[in-house]
Amino acid sequence: MNIRKATKADLPIILALQKEAFLSEALFYNDFNIQPLQQTIDEVEQEFREKEILVTINSEGTIIGSVRFCQKDSIGYIGKLIVSPMHQNKGIGRALMSEAEIRLKNVTRIELFTGEKSCKNIHLYQTLGYTIFDIIPETDTVNLVSMIKKMQ
Repeated sequence: MNIRKATKADLPIILALQKEAFLSEALFYNDFNIQPLQQTIDEVEQEFREKEILVTINSEGTIIGSVRFCQKDSIGYIGKLIVSPMHQNKGIGRALMSEAEIRLKNVTRIELFTGEKSCKNIHLYQTLGYTIFDIIPETDTVNLVSMIKKMQ
């Protein structure tokens, strides 16, 4: 599996993949106003300046997954783990998470969030050592589950 740091040229592809990947979440919650579907290219470019973005490339050279993360002091934050719907359940998300964790240096914990009803996501994160520590209302129909993993 080829994982590399994203370039600015990758951002439109990442945004399109994000919208494709999060469409199932929107359908699941019957809420198409979730932030990943509303995000603009300008907002992704801002994240690119503030966070590290990794991509997974398949053998044809196509981006099929991505994750964003950053570090503030001793806390790492991971967000927007996305995998192309036709490539899910093949270990791509797990590989991206592992690589992000490796690149977060000297952190005491890593935090992330996912939809409260997103059982597959919660299960993945729990198998990687994350535990639920809070539930946050996001919209009228979506609650977010905050998860944490203690490091070292």
